[in-house]
Amino acid sequence: MPRRIVIHAGFHKTGTSSVQQTLRAARGTLKPALALRLKGQMTELMQATRGYSTYLTEDALDKVSRRFDAMLDGLPGMPRRTLLISAEELSGHLPGRGLLATYSAAPVLMYLYWQRIRARFTETPVHFCFTTRDPDTWHRSAWAEHVTSSSLTLSFEEFCASYPDAPDLRGIVSQVTARVPAPVHAIALEDCADRRLGPADAVLDLCDIPDDLRAAIPAQPPQNRRADDATLAALLAANRTHEDPDTRRAAKRAILAAAEGPTA
Repeated sequence: MPRRIVIHAGFHKTGTSSVQQTLRAARGTLKPALALRLKGQMTELMQATRGYSTYLTEDALDKVSRRFDAMLDGLPGMPRRTLLISAEELSGHLPGRGLLATYSAAPVLMYLYWQRIRARFTETPVHFCFTTRDPDTWHRSAWAEHVTSSSLTLSFEEFCASYPDAPDLRGIVSQVTARVPAPVHAIALEDCADRRLGPADAVLDLCDIPDDLRAAIPAQPPQNRRADDATLAALLAANRTHEDPDTRRAAKRAILAAAEGPTA
């Protein structure tokens, strides 16, 4: 039984990729004190959470419950270790996909996780944490992610007008806090700029890691950074020009490769 469980459940575009890369790089160092489950180890669960955020049906929620239980079933023995589960998709899809306008699924999903954990680990303390970001900066970063990874054809201004409530991450955290009978922590990305491990330091603050292990964690460069404006304009033009998915993907791969420059 873990001594503590920490669920870092989002949000997208708030440093989550950087947190997970730091944890991945430090997995061996942290193993005596921390058991990890990152999104690459929970692909079926992530499919279910994205499905629930899209359809919001009881059947979809039941699938999340079953797959979360299966993830718990696969955990190793963890006496005296903290279990940290980190994946932005634990809160569902990134808003801005069709009718998906906010993280409204997150409070329901967090309560479900709390229920399933409490049914299994009746005495283990559970903490939820969310990294957040300035709303205007988050809006632009979310738009850029959709332009890069989907077929979005909206301009930034059109995206903001279509999804005006999407950046209210603090509001979603407040809803989770009201619904889940466990501590809920909000970590502003802007407050982590001067910390050695960035937002990963703030997440690890909740995990009760010994100082010597913490000091041995190697710092990682920021991950999944937004493309520059010229590249985003070219990607948006490709989304608007190419109806065939394969042609569009090939054009965008070429744009991104050109933006990265020649390799040595």
